[in-house]
Amino acid sequence: MNKLRALIVFPIHLCFQLVNLALWGGLIILFGCLRFLLPFQSMNALLLNVMHRLYLSFGILSVALIKIFNRIEIRIDIDEPLSKQKWYLITANHISYLDIILLIDFCAPRIPPPKFFLKKELIWLPFVGLAAWALDMPFMRRYTQAYLEKHPQLRGKDIETTRASCSKFINRPTTVINFVEGTRFTEAKHARTKSKFSHLLQPKAGGIAFTLSAMGELFSNVLDITLAYPNSSHPMMDMLCGRMTSIIIDVRTLPVTNELIGDYFNNPNFQSNFRGWLNELWKGKNERMKAWMASYSAK
Repeated sequence: MNKLRALIVFPIHLCFQLVNLALWGGLIILFGCLRFLLPFQSMNALLLNVMHRLYLSFGILSVALIKIFNRIEIRIDIDEPLSKQKWYLITANHISYLDIILLIDFCAPRIPPPKFFLKKELIWLPFVGLAAWALDMPFMRRYTQAYLEKHPQLRGKDIETTRASCSKFINRPTTVINFVEGTRFTEAKHARTKSKFSHLLQPKAGGIAFTLSAMGELFSNVLDITLAYPNSSHPMMDMLCGRMTSIIIDVRTLPVTNELIGDYFNNPNFQSNFRGWLNELWKGKNERMKAWMASYSAK
């Protein structure tokens, strides 16, 4: 019966989600074109406000569809009140493309519209890529160590992109989201990278350290967000098939202290301390995820 239900739900739910993406993505691209054709500061700000509303509407409706097609509990735990008038830096683990939808919906009623650091390849994804570009989201190209050894002139290019992108966020309250692991979690990646965390990949400190260096005086807080799908090994497919039963979004509000702002790339002492701070965050995430998995599997 469950397999039959999944076969029926999947094409219908997928169709609704694609239409939702195409509708809001198409409108954002349209207004983005107007924004670049009418480069007046007041008009630019007005159009960007409209585009942000469209962007948040996409996330809200997408999660509404998830709730319609799944018998689901979405548990959101927040330790402190949040504000739309503040700047936030979100550090989150990354399990599924579903994470992005959930974080947009989470931000919509609580904090400023989120800006994701995206892989450069995603700019070619239909509707998503151009819409993200129109919304001034930074596209990052990550180079392997082997590639950088052959092309040393490319060292620091991702940091230059971060610097240019951060400069666009200074004039209005913004939420910057960084998936610190750099890629989605899979068992194969976990084994290949020999991560010391049982439910997470090893965090990469450079991008978040540079963002704090570039905008540290603006950020009100770091939001340490842990995402978990306790009863799902393939969240995106389970969600589309109507099999998703539980999602956890855990939010810890952290201060932006002077100890988090420094020259990560040229100060070895700061680099070591910053990595230690980030690893402690990941240790806490991992312990919470282990507890959730044990709790939900016992039900």
